[in-house]
Amino acid sequence: MPSVTTPSNPPLRLAVLLSGGGRTLQNFIDQIAAGALAAEIVQVISSHPEAHGLERARKHGLPHQAIDFRGYRGRAADFSAEITAAVDRSRPDLVAMAGFLRRWSFPPRYEGKVMNIHPALLPAFGGKGFYGDKVHEAVLRSGAKFSGCTVHFATEEYDQGPIILQRIVPVLTGDSPHSLAERIFREERIAYPEAINYFTQGRLEIRGGLVIIRPSANPALPQPKVKTE
Repeated sequence: MPSVTTPSNPPLRLAVLLSGGGRTLQNFIDQIAAGALAAEIVQVISSHPEAHGLERARKHGLPHQAIDFRGYRGRAADFSAEITAAVDRSRPDLVAMAGFLRRWSFPPRYEGKVMNIHPALLPAFGGKGFYGDKVHEAVLRSGAKFSGCTVHFATEEYDQGPIILQRIVPVLTGDSPHSLAERIFREERIAYPEAINYFTQGRLEIRGGLVIIRPSANPALPQPKVKTE
């Protein structure tokens, strides 16, 4: 059966999972402040207690906690259960993975309610082990002329969920993994809030493993414009 998102009463309750610096979290914070993302961040969960993303959450007064994956070595199911319990307590409408590097095996009730962003054009350069600079290094080695970012619904398989939207950047002569990553991140800042806004507006339908972005229910209403500067 097709899965359709239903419009949320703004602001959308958003839980954010991260493992590192929290630049995507900061982008959400900035877009919300600019009125470009109709969301409220109700929880930030890190798989690493020293992640700088937690400091960003503290600075902005956001609820946050760390669930240290290192305490669950060999107990992946227990780690996932702890993540699920923490997410459940925040009662989110949507969970956004924002550089979350650990597997979360979420229960069926979260299917179609967990998004991820990947710094390449899936299905290329995705899957287990493809994260951070490893992705950009692989793109450069391949000789690909374009890369970009992909927002998709998360599933049990790394980077295999239905694609919501993509944004493209050229791969330039002389690019390093860092320069390519920075160019892609500028597009990520636009793509992820845009996908979340579609979800909030009830415009995403999963049909046959593909995402259909439906027209706005009321095109006469102004739609939030993502801040790009």
